[in-house]
Amino acid sequence: MPSANLLALLDDVAALTKLAATKTAPVLGDDLAVNAEQLSGGIKPDRELAVVWKVFKGSLLNKFILVPVALACSYFAPFMIPIMLILGALYLLFEGGEKILHAIFHRQEQQQETDEFVKALEDERIDLVEFEKDKIKGAIVTDFVLSAEIIIIALGAIADQPFEKQAIVLSLIGLALTVGVYGIVALIVKLDDIGLAMLKDVSNTTLAAIKRGVGKGLLYFANGLMKFLSVAGVLAMLLVGVDILAHQFHLLEEIVHAIEKLIPAMSWLLSIIAKLGLGAVIGVIIAAVLSQLLAVFKKAQG
Repeated sequence: MPSANLLALLDDVAALTKLAATKTAPVLGDDLAVNAEQLSGGIKPDRELAVVWKVFKGSLLNKFILVPVALACSYFAPFMIPIMLILGALYLLFEGGEKILHAIFHRQEQQQETDEFVKALEDERIDLVEFEKDKIKGAIVTDFVLSAEIIIIALGAIADQPFEKQAIVLSLIGLALTVGVYGIVALIVKLDDIGLAMLKDVSNTTLAAIKRGVGKGLLYFANGLMKFLSVAGVLAMLLVGVDILAHQFHLLEEIVHAIEKLIPAMSWLLSIIAKLGLGAVIGVIIAAVLSQLLAVFKKAQG
């Protein structure tokens, strides 16, 4: 009988983990894009994997903090879960809105900052060890925020389940998230190095020609993958943010349903367009308001 109970528990945990993973999957695109972008520039090729490993360990520590905090809220203050979900959704929309505003109004500034950054790294007087430490610290802080969003969304998906199942599922999600994301990040940050290594084979053989072709393809793929993940991450943030708010505030849900009914045969497409539109509007408004408030605060401080 105990073995039957254990099998039933494992079945439930597997099903709940799949449900939570499905709910959090859209945010992973942003998680991957942000982490890969943070760890792919300004680090010597022979140090990239070491840096990813250090951030991975920091990410595990983040999960050891976040999972117990989320479970404590669920056990002692379950009313906090909807509030945390709303705050997480607003933050996702803020991030998406901020990236939209930067893409529209600050693209030239970002390119100029990147060029200056690259030139600075070529200066031998720059302390790359200190820079690497700052890079790791910044990546771990970013990971904490993104992980908090994912843990909150996962908890919201299983909030009606017994505490012990919540604990197991959140622990599995946290571990799988960390191993999966940083395994893929390690591969992404090394793709261009692998491609460049293949291009260095200048011998006059068929095999060398194939290697150069594959190397060139890897460089294009790595560049395209980063752009795709960046765009997909923004879209995912907007969709997930609106989905969460729609479930908490029925007015948004009714707006989406009303738009879906315009062309019933294309309801799924209209639903996505409506959510992206609502998410973009809400996100841009939040980002613009916070930007103005920050500017006023800085002016008052100055």
